[in-house]
Amino acid sequence: MKRIGFKFLKNEWNKELKVLKEYQFFVIFLLLLFPIFIFFVGCDMFLSESEENVRSIQKVHIFYYPWYRNPQTDECWKHWDQNNHNPPDDIASNFYPVLGAYSNNDPDTIDKHMQWIKNSHVGVIIISWWGQESWEEDPVPLILEKAKKYGLKVGWHIEPYSGRTAASVKNDIEYIINTYGSSLAFYRDVNHGNKPIFYIYDSYRISENDWATVLSPTGTDTIRGTQYDSIVIALFVNSDDTSFVLNGYFDGFYTYFATDGFTYGSTPSNWASMAQWARDNNKIFIPSVGPGYDDTRVRPWNSVNRRDRENGAYYDRMFQAAININPDIISITSFNEWHEGTQIEPAAPNKVSPDGYDYIDYQPHPDTFYLYKTLYWSNIYIKNSTHCSALARCRAVIPLSIHHCLDLSLGVLGSAG
Repeated sequence: MKRIGFKFLKNEWNKELKVLKEYQFFVIFLLLLFPIFIFFVGCDMFLSESEENVRSIQKVHIFYYPWYRNPQTDECWKHWDQNNHNPPDDIASNFYPVLGAYSNNDPDTIDKHMQWIKNSHVGVIIISWWGQESWEEDPVPLILEKAKKYGLKVGWHIEPYSGRTAASVKNDIEYIINTYGSSLAFYRDVNHGNKPIFYIYDSYRISENDWATVLSPTGTDTIRGTQYDSIVIALFVNSDDTSFVLNGYFDGFYTYFATDGFTYGSTPSNWASMAQWARDNNKIFIPSVGPGYDDTRVRPWNSVNRRDRENGAYYDRMFQAAININPDIISITSFNEWHEGTQIEPAAPNKVSPDGYDYIDYQPHPDTFYLYKTLYWSNIYIKNSTHCSALARCRAVIPLSIHHCLDLSLGVLGSAG
């Protein structure tokens, strides 16, 4: 009876295995489905909200100008009165801010700015910086305080102040890190070694050899390998600036200008080839997008570089062109460069100067139109870059998972017979 029972069980087991073998491909498909699900969906599910914020929202930067002053806060006008304009109603801009001719030293103004930037899903404010203890630097502690309140970070745009050299910029980097580096709002790029970032406007004014002394790992006065090592970004103007970026040992480059066609770098049709060069040479490419350009109230002779906003279509095209190349970072020119008409800050409708100038506004759209535009495009960029980053982090794991599933399925099914 025992022999018969054992033989019977063995025959039944073989029958079951044969049935399984008939469904071999279906079983393999089910076993493969789990890692494939993780590949396309699961990685995003395993990212924490804080990690997603750090790795994606902080990939959107915006240039910010702290140089506006008024008598109510500062006892004098600065910048609003350029070119003999007479604020508060007659200002050096083709647009008029909804907040009026404000001061960057006013806490309520800065609080509102940070709130608007935060709600636009921009993560990093890049402050225009004009040298140590310059009057433009005065609002920096306030900006850092308000940025911290809204979970924003602050980076730096080193301008061509009088006497700027490669050595002075190195000293500036050390000063900024020592003075502001302890702030929770001080930006360090987690995607690039957790280093601070410094954009260098008009970097070409200093020779590549001078830059190499402070940016090359073997430079005689280098920041590399020190506590002040940073991401230093050159301005890309002409097509042959690639050699300047390489020989100056910059970490990457940006385009800044909001005028399509003004420079080779600011022409979106060139961005794909620039991005490819950056990848081939391990450099960070940061395209700059803007809503338009109009500085004719301060530079009447510069109308050739004016770019109409086209009710937002111009901004759409630039942002889409930047997203198409999937850059590490996108920069926006600007939050509040009112002189050049590149601002996304809300502009007052139906404002007329005392001498009869009709300020441009965003009608028929609301004054917050370009904040919403920025939110829209930032979300698309963040979603695309987050998904790509998640997939990249999974690619090393998924093929191994598939391999084990195949081994398991074929091993079990191969035992039938």
